Amino acid sequence: MNDTLIKNGLMVTASETFRGDILISKGVIVRIGSALDHPDVEVIDAEGRYVLPGGVDVHTHLNLTAGGVKVGDGFFEGTAAAAFGGTTCVVEHPGFGPEGCSLGHQIDAYLKEADGQAVTDYGLHAVFQHVTESVLDDLADLVQQGVSSAKVYLTYDGQLDDHQILKVLNRTGRMGVLTTFHAENDAIIGFLRGKYQAQGQLKPIYHALSRPDYCEAEAIQRILRLAQAAGDARVYIVHLSTASGLEAIASARSKGQQVYAEVCPQHLLLDDSCYEEPNHGGLKYIMAPPLRKQADCEALWQGLSDGTVDVVATDHCSFNFADKLALGKKDFSKCPGGIPGVETRVPLMFSEGVLKGRLSLNRFVDLVATAPAKIMGLYPRKGTLMPGGDADVVIFDPDKEKTITPETLRHNADYSPYEGMRVRGWPVLTMVRGQVVMQEDRIIAGKGLGKYVKRKLKPREQIQQE
Repeated sequence: MNDTLIKNGLMVTASETFRGDILISKGVIVRIGSALDHPDVEVIDAEGRYVLPGGVDVHTHLNLTAGGVKVGDGFFEGTAAAAFGGTTCVVEHPGFGPEGCSLGHQIDAYLKEADGQAVTDYGLHAVFQHVTESVLDDLADLVQQGVSSAKVYLTYDGQLDDHQILKVLNRTGRMGVLTTFHAENDAIIGFLRGKYQAQGQLKPIYHALSRPDYCEAEAIQRILRLAQAAGDARVYIVHLSTASGLEAIASARSKGQQVYAEVCPQHLLLDDSCYEEPNHGGLKYIMAPPLRKQADCEALWQGLSDGTVDVVATDHCSFNFADKLALGKKDFSKCPGGIPGVETRVPLMFSEGVLKGRLSLNRFVDLVATAPAKIMGLYPRKGTLMPGGDADVVIFDPDKEKTITPETLRHNADYSPYEGMRVRGWPVLTMVRGQVVMQEDRIIAGKGLGKYVKRKLKPREQIQQE
């Protein structure tokens, strides 16, 4: 691998913005400074462009099969789309495994699926789907494998009840494993969905109506109380979508509770009017949690600005619209849930966040790269520009404009929930550990460049000091 020198760019980290050069050798950043020079080096001129740390998306479903339907990408196409959007590392949430399987079953299965396929680096979350002493004991082995977080669902077939959640939090809290939560009250969902089905109310809007904002807020409040009972175990709420849920998190934080919050672009930029699109177009937006009111979007933007929300991830889950239409046209509850988004996250947050004055440039970098890397145990190897860190670098053109359509995106899906949006600011080069993966909308790297990354969790106090 040749040494590389990126020159003349405007470097942007979570805390600094400065003009300078980056010297890369053997996949690692070795020096950052001004007017750097080095013999026998490949020079990349970043004049007029930003040089950013590679994005870190800590909530993807690139390889999910649910209800007999598989997402459109898999690890190669999914990570290629990530690279086109300026993301150099993902942390994948595996789907549920066979009934009664070990906690490590899906980790092993996904490692095999990803091996030789990915073009960006990747980590894996564990996923609880039942709780026994044996399953809890599996955590120690997974930590050794670099799995430092585990997910709990409060809905779906693999949901845990409160007693099981307490057992999980008691163990994860003592071990330092971060527990992430899909926070929706399953009983409320089941009751309301059944009512609407009995009334013949099966259009996409009833997906949103069957999962109201208080369904999320109640689940978050319950998680926070359970975490408190379990010795104030640290928790992480995935895809926060409501103002009421945000209020619960802010209240807990004000009392010193250790809780992180993640929000996705769809809950910032889209609202529940999308479910009324004609010709069954509302099925495109079937996801959980659903799209909310405009007031919720505005509250979440404020949460990003004031620090109540820590991370922007995607919950990328690229079921094709053709599958959604085939299965859900007559009944919203039969529609596969999820949307594609890994490619559009970074450009959307720049265009809609920075350029519209909602976020500073440094806060933008923090949300899409640095904070997720810190919280999920990847920092300082990932998420920043620092000597000794991996040379995961994005050259970003703040003036490049693109109208989002399936044809203008790399992702292997037949639609985008953001279709028709004019976005300003796109990556023009993405580098993973010093190797160019994407350049000027062309894939450069072959399958297998991306590697599994072991993660190590750090306590909140250390994260805040870094």
